Amino acid sequence: MKSFENIDPKSVKEAVGLLQKFSKEKKDAAVVGGGSEYLQLMKVRVATPDYIVNLKTIPGLSYIKEEGGGFRIGALTTLSELEEHKGVQEKLLILSQAAGEAASPQIRNAGTVAGNLCQRPFCWYFRSASHVCLRKGGEVCYSVAGDSRYHAILGAGPSYIVHPSDLAPALVALDAKIKVAGPAGEKTIPLEKFFVTPQVNVRRENILGPADIVTEIQVPLPKAGSKGFYYKVRERQAWDHAIVSVATVVQSAGGAARDARVVLGGVAPVPWRVPKAEEFLRGKAIDDAAAQKAAEIALDGVRPMKDNVYKVDLAKNLIRRALLASV
Repeated sequence: MKSFENIDPKSVKEAVGLLQKFSKEKKDAAVVGGGSEYLQLMKVRVATPDYIVNLKTIPGLSYIKEEGGGFRIGALTTLSELEEHKGVQEKLLILSQAAGEAASPQIRNAGTVAGNLCQRPFCWYFRSASHVCLRKGGEVCYSVAGDSRYHAILGAGPSYIVHPSDLAPALVALDAKIKVAGPAGEKTIPLEKFFVTPQVNVRRENILGPADIVTEIQVPLPKAGSKGFYYKVRERQAWDHAIVSVATVVQSAGGAARDARVVLGGVAPVPWRVPKAEEFLRGKAIDDAAAQKAAEIALDGVRPMKDNVYKVDLAKNLIRRALLASV
């Protein structure tokens, strides 16, 4: 592990200023909250920062507040706090479910909401010291000719990583927004627009610039008659990232769906929302046939690799189960 200097800012403004200064000096600086995921990157020398800016010393970034018709969640709120919060369990159960599916209890006690959303890929080629892949500045995505069991089947190319966050599909399904502080001040955008595909930037997973910091997640309360569900399939039950996950939120009235959200995880480089499936469901009673048809529509255009064809049927089955559980 490369040596680095740890810095403990006392405010978001100070942290942003430090990051801006280091960027101008062409120094590599990283932002950490819980730090559990970034430490892994440092151990395999995928991350070699000159400075680590520790957000834990900034007061007021850990909170869950219900106000204004929704919840405001501080960036440093831990996954355990989110999972166990009574208000979240009562009004945003799908989000509590997703938080509880992330990592292990020990990691959930330290890992933060912002950290879960900003994770780097868990592709074994990306995290290998012996492979300089596309995402690390190389010229090859090794999964194309190599082992692609856990890689993308939708929205990928030229890199075939999948986004590892459990919270992201649920939050996108809930129409959440994310607040980011940077040199130009604060901005709040739909979380769905926070993530970027490899076609936009092959080396990044989100829009954050070198001096930007996530400060808050905003989640509106679901509309009356809404019910959400989160399903995840992983290889090891004790702890693992999603092979496939799905988040669904369905608003029902009079036995039919007035609105629907279907978002997949583990199958694409970003949380993969499927508007065509959502449009199909509107106005329909969600029975087994409708759920199965929506699943078929959601996987339209799928492009599995040689080792991950199994993900196609797995994703369809999870969508069907989640939709039926959401009505």
